[in-house]
Amino acid sequence: MSLLRYETAIPAGARDGAPLLVLLHGRGADRFDLLSLAPHLAPDAIVVTPEAPHPGAAWGYGPGWAWYRFLGGTRPDPDSFETSQRLLGEFLAELTDTLPVRPGPLVLGGFSQGGTMSVAYALRNPGAVPFAVNLSGFLADHPTVAATAETVRGTRFFWGHGTMDDAIPFAMGQQGRAALRAAGAELEERDYAMGHGISPDEARDLRAWIARGVGGAG
Repeated sequence: MSLLRYETAIPAGARDGAPLLVLLHGRGADRFDLLSLAPHLAPDAIVVTPEAPHPGAAWGYGPGWAWYRFLGGTRPDPDSFETSQRLLGEFLAELTDTLPVRPGPLVLGGFSQGGTMSVAYALRNPGAVPFAVNLSGFLADHPTVAATAETVRGTRFFWGHGTMDDAIPFAMGQQGRAALRAAGAELEERDYAMGHGISPDEARDLRAWIARGVGGAG
């Protein structure tokens, strides 16, 4: 069984084939942090919000949880990052059997550390993630993460970032996007006049992107 705790939001009348939206929280948050976004991003989707495995307090991140220890720049600590990637893979593999319906296309995304984790997982597992979402994260500098023609194939990416972000600077987002573009990724880029957060405009843009993508996949 997966070691990740999680919450779910399942719409009334959900049927087989409903999109599955898995949202990963940011550093120092928990599994409840993004749950309220569910009806705003994909009202017909099954939404699952897992909790990161590492206690954040040990690294100075407060009482919440973290996907990895941040080393600066675009570098996650290799070991904690690898552990979380492995546990996320186990979680996704087991998730289908815990749901009341058989889900349809997977949308894997998150905010900050969660966005970084989501893009990295998609690149590490080519073809396994049809839709990957990065909200104010970066492209991880890790030996197992690379944007190439092979690793981006089969995944559509949404990358939103605040131009005034002081936690993960906009330039880091631009750097990661450029790597995806150079690899030939199908990438939607959205910029917002905000800091490190998720604005209503970004939520609306992401909702429209999910609806177009899932509709096309269906």
